[in-house]
Parts: sequence; structure tokens; C-alpha cells
Amino acid sequence: MIDPNFRPVVRLGTRGSALARHQTELVAKRLRAAWPGLQTGLLVISTKGDRVLDSPLPLIGGKGIFTQELEESLLQGRIDFAVHSLKDLPTEMPSGLTVGAILERADPRDALVCRGNFTLESLPQGATVGTSSRRRAGQILHLRPDLRILDIRGNVETRIRKVMDPEGPYQATVLALAGLERLGLTEVISQVLPLDGMLPAPGQGALAVQCRDDAPSQELLAAIHDPATGAAVSGERAFLAGLGGGCAVPVAAHGQLEGEPLHLRGRVSALDGKRRIDVAIQGDPRNAQALGQALAEMALAQGAAEILGREAAE
Repeated sequence: MIDPNFRPVVRLGTRGSALARHQTELVAKRLRAAWPGLQTGLLVISTKGDRVLDSPLPLIGGKGIFTQELEESLLQGRIDFAVHSLKDLPTEMPSGLTVGAILERADPRDALVCRGNFTLESLPQGATVGTSSRRRAGQILHLRPDLRILDIRGNVETRIRKVMDPEGPYQATVLALAGLERLGLTEVISQVLPLDGMLPAPGQGALAVQCRDDAPSQELLAAIHDPATGAAVSGERAFLAGLGGGCAVPVAAHGQLEGEPLHLRGRVSALDGKRRIDVAIQGDPRNAQALGQALAEMALAQGAAEILGREAAE
């Protein structure tokens, strides 16, 4: 039990983008509200994914490119907590670390940003859509095989700027709705994409706070953990783990908990959009990880390994 008179200072590690800083401050505010008198500090840490902007994500390593340096800082004691967009956090946790809290999830859907206020359905024939996500690329081409996919890198503001440049190569991009809402940039959205057509990345819209695997850290973070979000994303991440995937594979999942049961959907898409596997399951949210694993086995039985193996080789 934490001494109520103890007033610690906790150091929160974050990436340097405006969105990452905003998300980290959200966590800091929740912690200070839960533990009156608690002091928080912020340390900006550059990750490989932030530094290497001239290569597609799959070519620079799918797992841990946005998290490894934060995790190393945790293990070295430079920071106490690391704040991540859960969709960027690998399912395999380094020894000595754990996820101490997952905050209540924001809207997990994706949004289309484009010049001309088109929808995905009304984009001009052959329009170029910028995305570095294989998950998004496969689903876009499944719906609109005529569109051209071109890799795009940079933070949210940079990608918006590239799309809005009339001299640039992009006419549209797809971004997480939660990030646009957190940054107050919803005016650039031309369409919020429905889940049936664009299933999100596992954990999308949720913030995870990673810590060292010790009792004081976990007790501090337990006060801001949202159990319903935790159950939903646990199932999603178990689906991803069961497929052996990371953030660079064309795997999507969405869990929804409205009382009981937990409804869990999963999707594996070929990068060219020509083949897609959809699976669904429901059950007790207390068994979220087992449900996610069962969902992965359903996808594997329908040929998911073949799709993922081919995409990994490309």
C-alpha cells in the first residue's frame, strides 16, 4: 500500500511529436487527479521510427520502432512510466516491464483526409492515397482497387501538410480519428471511415502506460486503468499475437464491450486488396486473451498464414 503522505515525482517518457506530448499530458493529468499532490515530469525521447523518415515502415523494422528507446529508458531508470499509443506497442513485452494502465479508449476509427472533401468512394479514379500502413493499404485497395498507394511518413501535421500541398504527389491519406481529435484537427476530415470497410489496428485509439514490473508502479497506475477498454484491447492484441504479427503487418481487429459479451472482430488483408479474411467471435470479457487467440486460430484455418507470409516476403 502506498503511504498517503508520500508525494513522489514520476517521470513520464514520451516521443517528441505534438500528439505524443498531448497524450502524455493526458496521462499526467489523470495521475495527478488520482493522486493529489503527485508531481509529474516529462522527458522527450527520440525513437527510430521518428528519426528514419525516408524509408517505409516495414523496411526499417515493424516491431518496436516507436517504443524500443522508451523501453530502454524505463529499464535504465531514466523514466518511471512510458506513454504509448497502444497500436504502436509490440505484443511481446521486454523482461522486467509491463503495461500498468490502459486509459479509456477514444474513437478507434480511421478518417480520410484529402483535398477536395471527397469520400473514399468518390475519390477520383486513380487518385494517390498516402499511407505507410499495410493494414490500411490492403483495406483501401479492397474497396477501391483503382487507387494508387504511395508511402507517406512524418507526424500527423506533416502528413496533413503533404496531402494539402497542391503540388505534392498525394491527394488523400488515412489517419487515426483519435489523434486528429486530440490535436483539434477534425476540420481536415472529409470522411470518418466505417468499421465495416476500415477495421482499425489492434489497440487503436487507446493509450497504454508502460512501467517496470514492480508493485509501487502498478499501484499508482491501477488508479487510471479502464477495465472495459483493457478487456477489448487485450482480445485485439491476442489476435495479433496469435498471428505472429507486429505493427507493420496487414492485421486489423476491433473489440467492443457493451456489458457482456465481448464482441471481437479480426481481419487479415492482402496488400493488393484482392484477398481478405474476416473472422468474429464473442464471449466472456474475462477471457479476452483466449478469445483473441481463438480468433487468430480461425483466421489461420482460413489461410491467414499464407497472406502474412507473402506480405512479409515483399
